[in-house]
Amino acid sequence: MNLFFPRYIIQFRFASRHSSLFTNNPFTPAISIHKKRRFSTISLSISPKSELLVVVGGGAAGIYGAIRAKTIAPNLNVVVIEKGKPLSKVKISGGGRCNVTNGHCPDNMIMADHYPRGYRELKGSFFNTHGPVDTMSWFCDHGVELKTEDDGRVFPVSNSSSSVIDCLMSEVKRTGVVMQTGKVVTTASTAGGKFNLKIEKRSIDYVESVEADYLFIASGSSQQGYTLATQLGHSIIDPVPSLFTFKIDDSKLTELSGVSFVKVKAKLELETVRKNIQQLTQVGPMLVTHWGLSGPVILRLSAWGARYLSSSDYKGILYVDFAPDLHIEHMKSVLLQHKNQFAKLKMLNSYPLELGLVKRFWKYLLDREGIDGDLLWASVSNNSIMSIASLLKQCPFKMKGKGIFKDEFVTAGGVPLSEISLKTMESKLQPRLFFAGEVLNIDGVTGGFNFQNAWSGGHIAECSKIRSER
Repeated sequence: MNLFFPRYIIQFRFASRHSSLFTNNPFTPAISIHKKRRFSTISLSISPKSELLVVVGGGAAGIYGAIRAKTIAPNLNVVVIEKGKPLSKVKISGGGRCNVTNGHCPDNMIMADHYPRGYRELKGSFFNTHGPVDTMSWFCDHGVELKTEDDGRVFPVSNSSSSVIDCLMSEVKRTGVVMQTGKVVTTASTAGGKFNLKIEKRSIDYVESVEADYLFIASGSSQQGYTLATQLGHSIIDPVPSLFTFKIDDSKLTELSGVSFVKVKAKLELETVRKNIQQLTQVGPMLVTHWGLSGPVILRLSAWGARYLSSSDYKGILYVDFAPDLHIEHMKSVLLQHKNQFAKLKMLNSYPLELGLVKRFWKYLLDREGIDGDLLWASVSNNSIMSIASLLKQCPFKMKGKGIFKDEFVTAGGVPLSEISLKTMESKLQPRLFFAGEVLNIDGVTGGFNFQNAWSGGHIAECSKIRSER
């Protein structure tokens, strides 16, 4: 059969009902190009003998699931279609170290609480089937030595994401998973219990029709996955950014770039949110950047408030308590004691060390209150001391937009979990259709939780259904 394009003839030599996605070399499809005048002929050799699983997306969920499928069903043809480089997000995550999972959440219920979208649904069997301990065991068993840091984040001992990537790609090759890159699955439909897929490689105006027995969509937050899901009858919750920093409308804050705080309590107030939402108050480390505020406490707020922030055009007020373990009366007492003890010193040069502040930030506080730093402590009024204490306990920052968090590219939205069985990751609308990863309306806070969602979903999707039917 020939498909005609303006400059190409694409020839399919059908050896069976499947396409040329299968070759002896799992990384290189059997494609030969012959130039004939104004045409190019692409001959695709095919010779499958068993059922076909097509995996859309070569990220963490897709490749982990493909390896799992090939492991439990060696005779199943498994093909991963990836438009770019496989595991590209794994490569850059964690500053290039790859935050594999979180080692401080062995309990399923506690683990689920770290997912702004999915925290109710994931309290079932999801992490019990394949949780952080299982993930760490798998990588250790496959030669990747791991370490757990104080905050629970798990990294390779090598401190390089290449260790994780090399491990996964080695398993792809060993198990016989076929990897095809530079291609996009553009359309999907069903007929006779099969999936009819159209795969394009636009660089050479190449279109391939493939019939698959199973389809696994693990394409992350790309439009490709959302399009295929809607073509197969699913709805999509509009995706919005999650895990980002806050841009703050305060020019003086730029002078504090690089200043960090070990523990603050931050509360986000938005005009579009009238009710009290517990998760819009978070406690943790915070970092001042040249554009605003970042650090774990801000990233968690951005995740829990992702949809609210989107509807508020990323504008609101952030109230920061710089001493969450001190009551305001205690704070006033500390400042008054310091006044009595260091009465002859200038305010700028002397401040209570127990507050854990740095000189640059202390100057910032004085400037915000309009207090001259050359003023001696003996001359400071009690009203000024109370205003400083109040600012330390509830310091308002005007948010004017969102920044980025370079190590994470996470969205809130995707295929609703109500349309998926989390016990199998199979669609409730289409048999033999599976989803995992960020294409679903699941996203976690920073700290290894998003990758764990990918590992768990990939493992479950390619386990129960395929095993039961073979």
